[in-house]
Amino acid sequence: MSVEVTATEAGTSYAARLTQLAEQRGDATAVVLVAEDGSAQSVSWQDLERRSNQLARVFASRGLGVDEPVAICLRNSIEHLVAGFAGWKVGAVVVPIRWDLPDWERDRLMAVLRPALAIDAGTLSLLDESVGESPDPLPDVVSPRGWGVCSSGSTGTPKVIVQKGPALYQPSSSFTSAVVASYGPMEEVQRVLCPAPLYHTNGFTAFRVLLHGDPIVLMERFRGELALDLIERHRITGFIAATPMLQRMARVSGIERRDLSSLTWVQQGAAPLPRWLGQRWIDLVGAEHFYMSYGSSEQIGIVTCRGDEWLSRPGTLGRGMGQTEIRILGPGGDVLPPGEIGDIFLRSPTGPLATYVGDDVAPMDQTDDGFASVGDLGWMDEDGYLYLVDRRVDLIVTGAANVYPAEVEAALSEHPDIVDVVVIGLRDPEWGRRVHAVVQPADPSLDPASVIAFAKERLAPYKAPKSVEFVASIPRTEATKFNRAALVAERDGPDDDGPAGGDTRPQPGADGPG
Repeated sequence: MSVEVTATEAGTSYAARLTQLAEQRGDATAVVLVAEDGSAQSVSWQDLERRSNQLARVFASRGLGVDEPVAICLRNSIEHLVAGFAGWKVGAVVVPIRWDLPDWERDRLMAVLRPALAIDAGTLSLLDESVGESPDPLPDVVSPRGWGVCSSGSTGTPKVIVQKGPALYQPSSSFTSAVVASYGPMEEVQRVLCPAPLYHTNGFTAFRVLLHGDPIVLMERFRGELALDLIERHRITGFIAATPMLQRMARVSGIERRDLSSLTWVQQGAAPLPRWLGQRWIDLVGAEHFYMSYGSSEQIGIVTCRGDEWLSRPGTLGRGMGQTEIRILGPGGDVLPPGEIGDIFLRSPTGPLATYVGDDVAPMDQTDDGFASVGDLGWMDEDGYLYLVDRRVDLIVTGAANVYPAEVEAALSEHPDIVDVVVIGLRDPEWGRRVHAVVQPADPSLDPASVIAFAKERLAPYKAPKSVEFVASIPRTEATKFNRAALVAERDGPDDDGPAGGDTRPQPGADGPG
């Protein structure tokens, strides 16, 4: 059965867009799913359309309807993608949730989201049940709030960030990568690697790319060496990755001998980029093919930078993309001059495109004239280029001096015998808070003194760790994120003065002991 897709000025529904692509591409491969062991399975555009139509009918029979949340608690899989498209086919709000959350944490998120339906290991039988349903398209419907993502935040308070706008595909503004496209036309045919978990903001790259009409190679779980294998095997044209993913790939032995010639763009985001790592990727793929982006799930604006800009201003995040404006504000709300550290505020013509769900979630900081902040600290240079310092809540005030964990982590990440590192502030009778490094070593002979000495070669002495702890691994999620506050609590116990200890804004004159 064919369905007429009506494209208006507002756009085409996600549901109708998939139908359109299935009719145009038929049995051509839409998704290659690669398991951890490297084995793969694929699904065509037509199959993706048929299976999502079938599952949508089951969703509707279970009462899922327009503007109702559907929680998808599945790891990266074909089933996850089918469930997402099926949700949009009935006009639901699609919200992926980490599939491996402990019950107590998942229950807290569910209490905030209040989904009409949850798809997880216990309800996968719905996909089996859908096999008997009609594969024909359903009547077209638009989800008024397209999707959401979940976060526990820096304080551990669960929150759901839901898009304000509808699930509409707009050819004029829907790109495989809007960041890359902002620098000029992209190649018409893309084959995109998706290494991030689908529950993360970067994971929505998979859906965006598919809606744009480009096939994807979806990793069930990220592994650096496997990602390089897939780039070579599938002639990947581009991918978006968090900083720790790029670091793990860069540390794969022999990466300089890998064939990365198919890559026309690599986009970094989600965490500060150490200078050595930025230079490494520029050396690997070329400055004109490496891009950095800074934004948030709240979609308050986006800042971008290409490799050639970054080389002239190492460490920058870039400037506002499109009409995004940047301000650096002090504690009293005053606009700070170039070079001074303060809170990063962004403003775009559309305002924040997403909002929080939940009664106990504090709203974003916003100014009367529409600038908003998600709690990051940074500064701007004379030419309007932005530099990220750290999260406000992560700042360590030690001996009346400010230490930013991200800066210390970036320095220690250069150590060839350090696989991973997180820096936290622990209570200390002398310093108030001491800088403490949690290190995953590559070499078991690594000792704390050498780690501290390495840091002092690259940082002011007061920023170097005063204590070092070795662990078998740092507890990161599949999105490579970690909970800094939880790491502090495990070592310090409950803390009444905040994750970093005391006032988390920069103290006047306290950026160094002098």
